Amino acid sequence: MSTYGNKRLVTGASYGLRDWLAQRVTGALMALFTLALLAQVLAPGEMNYVRWSGIFSAQWMKVLTFALIVSLAYHAWVGVRDIWMDYVKPVGIRLCLHVFTLVWLVGCTGWAVQVLWRL
Repeated sequence: MSTYGNKRLVTGASYGLRDWLAQRVTGALMALFTLALLAQVLAPGEMNYVRWSGIFSAQWMKVLTFALIVSLAYHAWVGVRDIWMDYVKPVGIRLCLHVFTLVWLVGCTGWAVQVLWRL
């Protein structure tokens, strides 16, 4: 069997560019959202619950925050998944860690969305 040419066997996850780009796009979205939120929080006036909930009461802000929550969960998944794939060699342990990470991230995302829509 030849290991060069068009019939070369490629091993590994082969996520590459897609995950690299996803990390950059979700990271940029989170940075922009943070700057926009800081601008609203640092505006003159007393910061209290009414003002804080007012920031998130507009439907467009809820949608934007929901997109941020999903982006954050995906960003975390890609990063932690790569750590498990790089450093945990036993397949069974790695699978358990992947499942635990997915369940944890889905739970945190659901909780964050629930909190967001209660405001």
